[in-house]
Amino acid sequence: MARNKRAREAREAVVEKVDGGLAEIMPDRDRPRAWTLLVDGAPQSHVDLEDPAYLDFEYQRRIGHIADLVAPPGKPVHAVHLGGGAFTLARYIAATRPRSTQQVVERDTALVQLVRRELPLVPQSRIRVRGTDAREGLAKIADGWADLVIADVFSGARTPAHLTSTEFLTDVRRVLKPGGYYTANLADGPPLAHLRGQLATAAVLFPELALAADPAVLRGKRFGNAVLLASDRELPVAELTRRCAGDPHPGRVEHGRGLRDFGGGAAAVTDEGAVASPAPPPSVFR
Repeated sequence: MARNKRAREAREAVVEKVDGGLAEIMPDRDRPRAWTLLVDGAPQSHVDLEDPAYLDFEYQRRIGHIADLVAPPGKPVHAVHLGGGAFTLARYIAATRPRSTQQVVERDTALVQLVRRELPLVPQSRIRVRGTDAREGLAKIADGWADLVIADVFSGARTPAHLTSTEFLTDVRRVLKPGGYYTANLADGPPLAHLRGQLATAAVLFPELALAADPAVLRGKRFGNAVLLASDRELPVAELTRRCAGDPHPGRVEHGRGLRDFGGGAAAVTDEGAVASPAPPPSVFR
C-alpha cells in the first residue's frame, strides 16, 4: 500500500516559479515515465525518461529526423542546442548517437535546476549546459565545432528578436563544420511574414534550405511550427520528406523552387530591424 501511494505521489505535477514564468511539469497519463514541461501555459517539451528516443511533439519529431540524417546512423556528433527546455532533443541524440558531445545553452537557470532535479539527465550523456543567453553562449563555441546547431528558443512563446537576424546566423555558420546542419523551430501564423523573413535571412548565409511543417501552416490556415533546415551541402530532401510524411501528424517538406516561391521575395532581417516572432493566439494552447 505504501509503495503504491509513493508511486501515485511521484506522478503528481510539479509547479514552480522560474525566471521565465510559471513552470509546470505534468505527468503523461499514457506513458508511465513521461512528462510535459509548460511555461506560463505554453508547452515547451515532452520527455520520456524510460524511452528518450520517443518524441511526442510534431516539430521535435521533425528535428529528430534531421538529427538522424546529419551523419550515418549511430555515429557520434557534436551538437549545440540553443534553448534547453527539458533537454528533449539532447536526450534523443544521446540515446540514438551514443558518445555524442553536446552543449545546451539555456538562460533560464532556475528552469535548468528544476529540470535537472525532476527529470535528471543520465550521468554518462555527455551533455553540458551553459546558463546564459543563446547568442552569448554561441559566441563562446569554437569555430567549426558543431555538426548540428538546433535553435529552439522562446521567451513568452516568442522567439527573441536578436535570434532572427543575419548577424545571429553568421555566428551559427561560424560554429558549424563544413557540411553541418542548422535547424530552427519557427512559429508563425497568417500571413506568415515572420516565416518568410526567416527564410530570406537564412538564404543569405546558407545555399541549401528546406522547410518542414504541417500543410495547413504552410498554407497560412493556422498558427503553428515550421522547422527550417539549412546547410552548405546538398540536403537529404527525399529522405526527410519520406520521414515527415510518415509521422502520426504528416508534414510537408518544401525545397528548391517551391520554397523560393513560398518566400515571396521577403527581405532578410538584420539586427537593426529585427523583431520577435509573433505571439500565438490564445486558442493555440487550449
